[in-house]
Amino acid sequence: WKEYAQFAERGQVYSYASPGFWLAGYVIEEVTGKAYADAMNELVFQPLGMERTTLRPSMALTYPLAMGHSASPKEKPVILRPAWNNVAQWPAGSIYSNVGDLSRFVIAMLNGGRVDDKRGIAPLVAEKLPGEYTSMPGEPKVHYGYGVLNFEQRGIRTVMHGGFSRGYGSMIQIAPAQHFAVIVVTNKSGETLPRTRNKAWELFLPLKPEEPQERKTAQPLSAFEAANFAGKYVNGPQTWEVLNKDGKLYLKQEGGDVLLSKSGAYRLSFGPELENDLAFVPNARGEIEYIFDGLYSGRKAR
Repeated sequence: WKEYAQFAERGQVYSYASPGFWLAGYVIEEVTGKAYADAMNELVFQPLGMERTTLRPSMALTYPLAMGHSASPKEKPVILRPAWNNVAQWPAGSIYSNVGDLSRFVIAMLNGGRVDDKRGIAPLVAEKLPGEYTSMPGEPKVHYGYGVLNFEQRGIRTVMHGGFSRGYGSMIQIAPAQHFAVIVVTNKSGETLPRTRNKAWELFLPLKPEEPQERKTAQPLSAFEAANFAGKYVNGPQTWEVLNKDGKLYLKQEGGDVLLSKSGAYRLSFGPELENDLAFVPNARGEIEYIFDGLYSGRKAR
């Protein structure tokens, strides 16, 4: 794990980091003395009765396997070859599974680790995974647990985990208090069927009426704010650069700089409907310290 990856002190700001999960997988291998795939099979998949779940592509090929596709509305779906696979990154994802097996994991999560009236995983695991350990920048009511988001959706506490890889997409959306979940798996890059999930939520849960969304509008930007937002933000090799051009802010991109509009106290947005957000985190003196793009954060270079 390269030194530059640790750009903030623990607890200062949230930023997704796959290497954290890779490291956890390495610890599992060291503790068990087994390969990560074998340890997961013995510790999780077999105890939960997940008979068609594996990390090994060679094993997945012995089951009915949906090939991963790439597709856009204007293009014919295309099978992606070669299939993506990197054993070093398995702990951050890469499980081959199906809805039936994943439902057994969810049932255990909702029942203190038990499924079919048998202990599948430790109760402490089921309790700790969905905890509220840190809030998302700009979203104080949205929290991150161990690999899951925790938030309220129309009056229902919701726990969610999504998976995205080359050719595939998945989402598990759980309402713990109602013992209800929606599981989506697809063989299209990044697809998680959000409209389908939301409709299932509406059909089976006592949701509060949907609050009308206020249309975002550009707010006045002072010279001080423009100077405060502007700068280069760094997270290892990943960078964001906010440019101040005569009091207007732009996000530097290869295809051309994108105009940014202030849409909140520490938020800039872009797009025709200002649908894309960048949240900013100030320090105790009010100086911008971090940027957050919805998944990753970066620290301002000074």
